[in-house]
Amino acid sequence: MGEFKVHRVRFFNYVPSGIRCVAYNNQSNRLAVSRTDGTVEIYNLSANYFQEKFFPGHESRATEALCWAEGQRLFSAGLNGEIMEYDLQALNIKYAMDAFGGPIWSMAASPSGSQLLVGCEDGSVKLFQITPDKIQFERNFDRQKSRILSLSWHPSGTHIAAGSIDYISVFDVKSGSAVHKMIVDRQYMGVSKRKCIVWGVAFLSDGTIISVDSAGKVQFWDSATGTLVKSHLIANADVQSIAVADQEDSFVVGTAEGTVFHFQLVPVTSNSSEKQWVRTKPFQHHTHDVRTVAHSPTALISGGTDTHLVFRPLMEKVEVKNYDAALRKITFPHRCLISCSKKRQLLLFQFAHHLELWRLGSTVATGKNGDTLPLSKNADHLLHLKTKPLLFMDLLDERTLVAVERPLDDIIAQLPPPIKKKKFGT
Repeated sequence: MGEFKVHRVRFFNYVPSGIRCVAYNNQSNRLAVSRTDGTVEIYNLSANYFQEKFFPGHESRATEALCWAEGQRLFSAGLNGEIMEYDLQALNIKYAMDAFGGPIWSMAASPSGSQLLVGCEDGSVKLFQITPDKIQFERNFDRQKSRILSLSWHPSGTHIAAGSIDYISVFDVKSGSAVHKMIVDRQYMGVSKRKCIVWGVAFLSDGTIISVDSAGKVQFWDSATGTLVKSHLIANADVQSIAVADQEDSFVVGTAEGTVFHFQLVPVTSNSSEKQWVRTKPFQHHTHDVRTVAHSPTALISGGTDTHLVFRPLMEKVEVKNYDAALRKITFPHRCLISCSKKRQLLLFQFAHHLELWRLGSTVATGKNGDTLPLSKNADHLLHLKTKPLLFMDLLDERTLVAVERPLDDIIAQLPPPIKKKKFGT
């Protein structure tokens, strides 16, 4: 092998964004992931967990909820108060609709996939009908006193559970009225807290409602009587997310301590037909808050503010030496963020909302193999291209991709050096 020079690039200040929410599609075995910068990623779990689609976001669009409906249709909602549907073929946003309820904190699709629920800042729960081309507002449910932070449908589609601050509401879908209101205990480690935030709810087929809250508790409620059945104190911080398996025999929760807990429905005794929920496995694969979790048939999926997407396999569901039996921890982006022009010694860096063009430093010094040569000329920052909000949704169209992928020599030839900052778009 011949000798060559290695440039140590230390000026690419890339900072990954935290994961806000995930949504698993059981039909296509795909996972939608939303990050704090508004970007949405689609992972194909059948193709080695590869990120096959990417939707750019914007700093003014904070996504708080993701869900799949009617099989392959993906929706999101966030603090800007809009509901958006993504075009998975054209890789852009198909449309955005204002829900007129302020910031949207939660969203859930009906078991049939034909209806969409959103929970808003003003305490309203809004029902939308999903049409072939768009969504259409159907009606409001009884307004509550505080924001709706979590939603869950009963598998029959007749009732929903809504988590708020200090209470859980049960609504009748046909009438839109609240049939039960369950007050959440504020006690936390023997001390009464001012507020108890219900971060997540799950409505099971037998009428049980499972809630997770800011008091570190996982609680089980009887929706028919509106009473508390059982409570588990599992953390000294918020329990922020919950996801239930399709068979309703296990569920997973994530905490603000970075821990993921797995609960399973097991028999009380070896020969008993009576079953109870038991906390079986804790996992510590995160360093910060676990903001969202999902439950696939073979794995527990979690993500949070440490930017890591973790797939923890359920060993009793997969073959021992199967590919799916390995722990997956996605920490780096799957797309290329750096382009190089060898002839001009240029590097193009891709960030979430801008591009940077740098010229590499050079040296005239010589040395033997392994030496670090001093720079005679430092790296130059030539260009800073920043997008405007109105154009960022269309950043990944075909014309832009061609412009970015063409040789950098053609781009530099049209620019007067050096240019520090420039905005493009109208």
